[in-house]
Amino acid sequence: MATSNAQNEGMFMVFSHPSPHIHEAISFLQSPIFLHIFSASTHLALMLLLSMTWVIKRCNMVNPGHSEQRPKVRSFSYYKLALFSSLGLSLFHLVLCIFNYVWDGYGWSDDNLSLQLDLVFRTLSWFIISAYLHFEFHHSKEEKFTILLRIWWCFYFFMCSSFFALDLIYYQKLGILPTHLWVLDCGSVLISFFLCYAGLYGKKNGEEEMRLLEEPLLNGNNVGGSSNRSKKDNVTPYANARLFSLLTFSWMNPLLKVGNKKTLDLDDVPQLANDDSVNGIFSVLRNKLEEDSTSSRVGTLKLANALFFSVWKEVLWTVLFSLLYTASTYVGPYLIDTFYQYLNGRSEFANEGYVLVSAFSTAKLVECLSQRHWFFRMQQVGIRVRAALIAMIYKKGMSLSIRSRQGHTSGEIINFMTVDAERLGDFSFYMNDIWTVPMQIMLALLILYKNLGLASIAAFVATIVVMLMNVPLGKLQEKYQKKLMESKDVRMKATTEILRNMRILKLQGWEMKFLSKIAVLRKNETNWLKRFVYSLALIMFIFWGAPTFVSVATFGFCVLMGIPLESGKILSALATFRILQEPIYRLPELLSMVAQAKVSLDRLVSFLCLEDLQTDAVEKLPGGSSNVAVEVIDGNFSWDLSSSNPTLKDLNFRVLHGMKVAICGTVGSGKSSLLSCILGEVPKISGTVKLCGAKAYVAQSPWIQSGKIEENILFGKEMDREKYDCVLDACSLKKDLEILAFGDQTVIGERGINLSGGQKQRVQIARALYQDADIYLFDDPFSAVDAHTGSHLFNECLLGMLGSKTVIYVTHQVEFLPSADLILVLRDGRITQAGKYNDILNSGTDFMELVSAHKQALSALDSIEIEDDSEANTNVEGSSSDIGSSKRTAPHAEVEKREDQNVKNDETIGQKGQLVQDEEREKGKVSLSVYWKYITMAYRGALLPLILLAQILFLILQIGSNYWMASAAPAPTDTRAPVEGSVLIRIYVALAIGSSICVLIKDLLLVTSGFKTATLLFNKMHMCIFRAPMSFFDATPSGRILNRVSTDQSAVDIAIPLQIGSFAFSAIQLLGVIVVMSQVAWPVFIIFIPMIATGIWYQQYYIPTSRELARLVGVCKAPKIQHFSESLSGSTTIRSFDQESRFMDINLRLIDAYSRPKFHTAGAMEWLCFRLDILSSITYVFCLVFLVSVPKGVVDPGIAGLTVMYGLNLNLLQTWFIWNLCNLENKIISVERIFQYMSIPSEPPLVIEANRPGPDWPMKGKVDIHDLQVRYAPHMPLVLRGLTCTFLGGMKTGIVGRTGSGKSTLIQTLFRIIDPVAGQILIDGLDISAIGLHDLRSRLSIIPQDPTMFEGTVRSNLDPLEEYTDEQIWEALDRCQLGDEVRRKEGKLDSKVAENGEDWSMGQRQLVCLGRVILKRSKILVLDEATASVDTATDNLIQQTLRQQFLDCTVITIAHRITSVLDSDMVLLLDDGLVVEHDSPTKLLENKSSSFSRLVSEYTERSSSSFET
Repeated sequence: MATSNAQNEGMFMVFSHPSPHIHEAISFLQSPIFLHIFSASTHLALMLLLSMTWVIKRCNMVNPGHSEQRPKVRSFSYYKLALFSSLGLSLFHLVLCIFNYVWDGYGWSDDNLSLQLDLVFRTLSWFIISAYLHFEFHHSKEEKFTILLRIWWCFYFFMCSSFFALDLIYYQKLGILPTHLWVLDCGSVLISFFLCYAGLYGKKNGEEEMRLLEEPLLNGNNVGGSSNRSKKDNVTPYANARLFSLLTFSWMNPLLKVGNKKTLDLDDVPQLANDDSVNGIFSVLRNKLEEDSTSSRVGTLKLANALFFSVWKEVLWTVLFSLLYTASTYVGPYLIDTFYQYLNGRSEFANEGYVLVSAFSTAKLVECLSQRHWFFRMQQVGIRVRAALIAMIYKKGMSLSIRSRQGHTSGEIINFMTVDAERLGDFSFYMNDIWTVPMQIMLALLILYKNLGLASIAAFVATIVVMLMNVPLGKLQEKYQKKLMESKDVRMKATTEILRNMRILKLQGWEMKFLSKIAVLRKNETNWLKRFVYSLALIMFIFWGAPTFVSVATFGFCVLMGIPLESGKILSALATFRILQEPIYRLPELLSMVAQAKVSLDRLVSFLCLEDLQTDAVEKLPGGSSNVAVEVIDGNFSWDLSSSNPTLKDLNFRVLHGMKVAICGTVGSGKSSLLSCILGEVPKISGTVKLCGAKAYVAQSPWIQSGKIEENILFGKEMDREKYDCVLDACSLKKDLEILAFGDQTVIGERGINLSGGQKQRVQIARALYQDADIYLFDDPFSAVDAHTGSHLFNECLLGMLGSKTVIYVTHQVEFLPSADLILVLRDGRITQAGKYNDILNSGTDFMELVSAHKQALSALDSIEIEDDSEANTNVEGSSSDIGSSKRTAPHAEVEKREDQNVKNDETIGQKGQLVQDEEREKGKVSLSVYWKYITMAYRGALLPLILLAQILFLILQIGSNYWMASAAPAPTDTRAPVEGSVLIRIYVALAIGSSICVLIKDLLLVTSGFKTATLLFNKMHMCIFRAPMSFFDATPSGRILNRVSTDQSAVDIAIPLQIGSFAFSAIQLLGVIVVMSQVAWPVFIIFIPMIATGIWYQQYYIPTSRELARLVGVCKAPKIQHFSESLSGSTTIRSFDQESRFMDINLRLIDAYSRPKFHTAGAMEWLCFRLDILSSITYVFCLVFLVSVPKGVVDPGIAGLTVMYGLNLNLLQTWFIWNLCNLENKIISVERIFQYMSIPSEPPLVIEANRPGPDWPMKGKVDIHDLQVRYAPHMPLVLRGLTCTFLGGMKTGIVGRTGSGKSTLIQTLFRIIDPVAGQILIDGLDISAIGLHDLRSRLSIIPQDPTMFEGTVRSNLDPLEEYTDEQIWEALDRCQLGDEVRRKEGKLDSKVAENGEDWSMGQRQLVCLGRVILKRSKILVLDEATASVDTATDNLIQQTLRQQFLDCTVITIAHRITSVLDSDMVLLLDDGLVVEHDSPTKLLENKSSSFSRLVSEYTERSSSSFET
């Protein structure tokens, strides 16, 4: 053919030589015939060699001497690269072979015949190589690829490179070259390069690597020997990935493969590399903050700088990638006019079309690679920043002073972690926009200047106007965001407190009142949320309207100034405007994110600048360096340094090693504060505190971690079985553990929810004993246990195991004072008396008052006459004569209070297992019903079709306006324009205005629907949570609930509506682009369909892993919050044991557990997007090749240019569509999780209208219990086993019994916290199961064992329902001995109360609970260890108050102090869920063998010992 002859001539010209023989030889060697024959021969030789190799191996396999088993499939680095490259070359040559046959089949020349032969042999040889790699090499024992293949790959690369060089030289001289030869040699060079790389670096993975790769597929859990392997071995493949793997994100392949074979668990997700782990980044951030020695105070700028320089390397990578991306995106708009001119027949050189296609293709490839790695690196930076900030917040939270803690509740501090740290992590997406946005605008203006000259000035002005419009919106966004966050903080603070105290709310019937409080706080939050989302809608409107506005201004200026508008230049301008849309959009979004980041930074800085505990409050001396264990000299301490009245004044005392020191005093005298000042918790005003040796602390309010009992006792220490068993014996825990199916492996719920108060205290004491400290501080731990257990603990622990240790203990039990070497008596923060028991007994009045009160309580025992009493001669059904012979089984069952409840949960390992289970998560696809329920929740989905219609109209009008400009504008060759310039602009403006109106309507409807849905979901979820039974709160850590009402609700508030809108818009946009492209390049469907199919296959392959990773992110967030919340509440205990570093390590592990799925979610997303980008780029390039290949005049250049313009965004749109689809499924998981909580089983109705009791019910207060049987779950044993008794109206009944006898279970059943499985309870003849819960609980009163106060005021704590006058409240305060205390406060009834009443002592909180019931004056009152935390004198006053205020009421008392029940009319003694004795105290004491008599004897013996001299 002519082309081939020309090529021969060209080759000859290139390598000309004087000798004719040389000319002839070179001409032949450079001829296509020789080159193709040479290539075909080498491929044929390779096929023969591979065939021989295969035959030899086959022969060896059938040889008896080689009958070994076939090796198993192994992992080989770059095996897949080699396999797919070989297979790709085979397919590539096959396509070219078919093309060459079809194109030149009508006439064969020698050149074409040799080319066809070469392509056939290439196709066959590369197919054989692929088959060899798959079937033979994969099972071989080779350490590397076979030498034959490595030599061949290098030779092939050299050969193809030589052919390509010849092509370039030929093209340079002659200017022509057949296109398919370009494609053949370019493609061969590129793929052969990858093969060379694989041949050089490919090798067999080590055995350990192989085990790591196989293990997740075989078993998700570590078993056998693998469990001993360090987790560091299973580091993410990203850490060691090679170049090709990094470029293509192939390092994600192993995890994606596992995700497609099984449901991913956290164990399947690899560990992070050290650079991405919080351990690495947190230390860097901390060092950066400490480097600045100019100021120790953290400022906003200082924190921002430290964050930047902690991740500066990754930030520089993002800068590089964003630069490449920005430059590559403008190649298309720059060349589109040239491409239009070429299609219009004005080419500047031969094959210009293919050169332009190559330029477009290269730009697309660079854009694809740079964008994917830019986005991944940004997310990587975000993960690091988030992790470092969370670690810093945790560390700060653990060192806050009490005053700082009172100003920032747990809920607020958790919000710093869940919201502010997350937001600063998300800001990494926007940090490069600060400089890329101006750069994009500058490049756009340069292109516009090239095409439209001075009209670019109009474009610049219009762009500036649009951006200036965003400035006030940005400020509004900042304001609304700040207010939104503040209102959310307040709501989360209240929610945290309510969840912590849900039991008392249900017992009092207050849950709906507190729900209404949450609703009020949410209303305030939604006021700001509404403003925020509507301002966001306005910003979105400006975004979509901005390109139209700028284009109208620019084209209008052209018409006014007479600048010619040609189709090519218009297309280039329109393409530029479309790209300019991104920086214009990202600017307001950037302003919004900068505003949000600034707010979060300011909030974090204000938190980090809070006052810490005084580091010099206590002078710590090493153990053994002094014989003085604790010494306080002239100590003055105050919880509030601004107060003129210190909490503790003029303290002076010395404690030697081995001494036992008792601290006593009335309620509020400063006993607990004295221990706190020794620990360094109370701010020191003046004086000196010295502490010599390690310390251990037992708090008055037990702090128990979620986790196993064993872990709580060991508390970070190694297991010493002998010592451990001794501690269990000393703390009377062995019998409790025996009753549990899991023993000491039983998982304790949040705050020890499944243990009784006594058990929690004993676990606390066991924890302290196991630490083997030098100094032990006990804050009244004996009040929560019965008399027998208290005596055992005192004798075995304080006097036994700690006999040689220094022990300082607070107690209200006078009987424990004589054993002390030193007694400190406190009153009003001063030590009024100090000395041994007998020395101070007669030296002052304060101690004497306490002892006298104790004696007065004991005198009740002597005053009981052993005769029938007129008040007690009415024996009730179920008295001792009836029940006394009841069969008894094992005493000391496990739980009191909720202890029983846990035997319940723990006894049946086979069915339910532990009480606290791993968080439930859905598996598999998110159900379509979740999407449907969400989008139809607001207005029954009525807005959905309107939103879609507005979006479709917007797209039609937008495409129509561009179509109009492209078709109506004149071509360069036109002598006359088809329409006048004014008509052109008028129609364009009309279409633009129409599209803008549509987009405004769409945005307004979208945020309206999203806001309404968020409100409905919030209300329904909270209603379900507040109406859930207590069993739900017992088994569900509050962190999980807080995660729903915080993170998931935030997603529903803002992110999900926008995500759904973005998904719908991307789908419609993609469809529109396809329609536009198909108008001209209809064959694009030939390749578009398989490309879309491949994209969907990739998406389907990706989504199982992505979905489970997103769920793991949600699941792993709750433990992090839970641990943070627990650590904050137990910070005093943690510091007292010097365990801050261990808890910090746990926190770091939990942060990494959260970051791991986050990191791999980002990798998986970019893995998918990279492949989709490549597919869409192939589609686009095919379209361009078609446009340059068709004869001139077949396609309208204007419409073809429009196709190219829209095709520029094809890869972006296709990726955006798939990304939105996947991201939507990830985000919708928040809705799925909220729906989970909307289906929580509810308690019985609060009110049953058909069966409401009268307003005066109960009038008598008589309680009849018939054959009551109670269990905590259907699969668990009975806790109350047929209990029958009657509490007569107006009588006082004391309930006693050992721990776990069923006392608290009976009370919970009375309040219907749990419902019986058989039997009934009648109050004044009315079955309580027949009426509503609110009607029942509001008519009963209870003082619980754990006194509860809420943040607010004194008034709101006494009267949360706002039912009483100030006079009534003052009267109640006086009667509960708190009147004077409140009057001394500045705000009186409006005095502030800190979270959980932390600024009130435990005893004072107990008195507040007494004040509540005095106000309520119910006919039936239950006292559940109501006086456990007060001294004996105050207890006597309370008992007297109760006798006076509830004279005609039914009072049911559970007490460990026998004196508290001795003046009862009746005593009910329970054991193992049965009534053992039920009679008057007098009659029960007559029978010296009765169980009650024995309990009294134990108490008397213990108490009497206090008076022995």
